[in-house]
Amino acid sequence: MKHVPVLVLVLALVLVLVFVLAPSARADEDAGRAAFEVVYRVLESPRCRNCHPKGDAPLQFDDGRPHAMNISRRSEKNGLPCATCHHDKNGTRPGEPPGAPNWGLPPAATPMIFEGRSPAELCTQLEDPAQTGGRDLAALLDHVAHDPLVAWGWDPGPGRTPVPVSRADTVRALQTWIDAGAPCP
Repeated sequence: MKHVPVLVLVLALVLVLVFVLAPSARADEDAGRAAFEVVYRVLESPRCRNCHPKGDAPLQFDDGRPHAMNISRRSEKNGLPCATCHHDKNGTRPGEPPGAPNWGLPPAATPMIFEGRSPAELCTQLEDPAQTGGRDLAALLDHVAHDPLVAWGWDPGPGRTPVPVSRADTVRALQTWIDAGAPCP
């Protein structure tokens, strides 16, 4: 019986913490979901989606049409690497093949499909290193922040629409989403 006041005090403290911290956790989660909306908008843009298609063939142009000349992951295996046309930097005239270091599709084993994914599907995919080439969330953040091929989306060359959100804002949104526990819509 003499432990009852201590138990009541502990229970009261737990309840206070729940009611004080729960709204903050919900606010962080809401901020994370809002940040993921920004990330989703970026990944669904043609500059990202075209190299992360449903199938083995990259897409091109803002309307996501199939790549010309029947290019696919299979054609790269059979002797026509992307670097045949896509060099380390963009051409200077509209219509020339775009370029960036290490131009190519993600590997077939982990194709990182963006095309046609719902926000919830894409969020779940990004959280799973088995689907991201072994990248955890910190590595994904680094990939978006520093990879030269990813950077191309913000500087796609003449005649192409860049990613609709700045790279700095995209990195901030990705960091906010991660810091909030990577909540999915």
